[in-house]
Amino acid sequence: MAAQRVAVLGATGSIGGSALDVVARHPDRLRASVLAAGSRVDALLALCRIHRPDHAVIADPAGYAALAAGLRDAGLPTRAHAGDEALCALAGGEDCDTVVAAIVGAAGLASTLAAARAGKRLLLANKESLVMAGALLMAEAARGGARILPIDSEHNALFQCLPGGRVADGVRRLVLTASGGPFRGRRREQMAAITPEQAIAHPKWSMGPKISVDSATLMNKGLEVIEAHHLFGLGNERIGVVVHPQSLVHALVEYVDGSTLAQLGLPDMRTALALGFAWPERIASGVAPLDLVEHGRLDFEPPDLEAFACLRLARQALEAGGTAPAALNAANEVAVSAFLQGRIGFLGIPAIVESTLATLPATDAGSLEAVREVDAQARRHATLALSRHAAA
Repeated sequence: MAAQRVAVLGATGSIGGSALDVVARHPDRLRASVLAAGSRVDALLALCRIHRPDHAVIADPAGYAALAAGLRDAGLPTRAHAGDEALCALAGGEDCDTVVAAIVGAAGLASTLAAARAGKRLLLANKESLVMAGALLMAEAARGGARILPIDSEHNALFQCLPGGRVADGVRRLVLTASGGPFRGRRREQMAAITPEQAIAHPKWSMGPKISVDSATLMNKGLEVIEAHHLFGLGNERIGVVVHPQSLVHALVEYVDGSTLAQLGLPDMRTALALGFAWPERIASGVAPLDLVEHGRLDFEPPDLEAFACLRLARQALEAGGTAPAALNAANEVAVSAFLQGRIGFLGIPAIVESTLATLPATDAGSLEAVREVDAQARRHATLALSRHAAA
């Protein structure tokens, strides 16, 4: 049997690295055929020397010359490409069977849609694709015959706890777990002086700075509620969130007969990626089994929606529907970027998101153009709002 050809979009990020680790463990059944990165040419070249893909893409066209020269100097047959058009063409083209969609932020939307339209096995780690255009993405996947395997640990856990990965009769509720981030237990007034360095120091997961800040604000969990709605077809009221600081139980599914199924494992993305590559089979991921005796206890508590307003705002956007989640996501990206640059305080993040949602009414999100227009409007509004929340 020929090896499954894998495109890793966002190859130089943490999820991309985990994906390539799993790929390298199974050379008989997995091969990295396409590697894509944003602007880190040197990091992409290093991966190409290891994995020898057929194609390498740098999203920033300014990096094309350095990428092409680096591949040539390394004596690699890998073809160099640059820009979003090339990325989408490769994601939907004949050079891959499986696409790991791990580009962070709105930048990953177009290539994810291209993979869905082409009927790929889509290992979805780009949450913004579902948040911004969930109905559109799921419709394209259905038309193209794509199979979406969620790679977020929580949605992957739900997938594992549902028969065939889909909600069936008898499911009462889905429950996502949240670590609570580095500021679990703090009151809102204690958060004004939080620094970017504190916010990106996640207690359990090794992630990029943007995702780490989203975890610290609980926006990450809010975005995951929206994702779960699209992936599994349940409404806001049937998707719960509990804080679980050990990060060993990744999600739970409640059934009408009183049963609750939970998926447990060490906090390592390779588990979800291995399942995505091999489903319905299972293959080794490199992750050790969970020793519950060693860990000793599992704690759960409700989230504090006053201290962590971003979770409340995400649920509000889901209820509003249409383009509201796209506006939420765009405003959050602007606010988090400004916070990481030291331009606004930590509490400025939910304030800017709330202002944006209040200003932009939800409209129909039936096309990529409509989503992009609202995304642009929300970014403009959020950018203008930054001065009102400037860091002291």
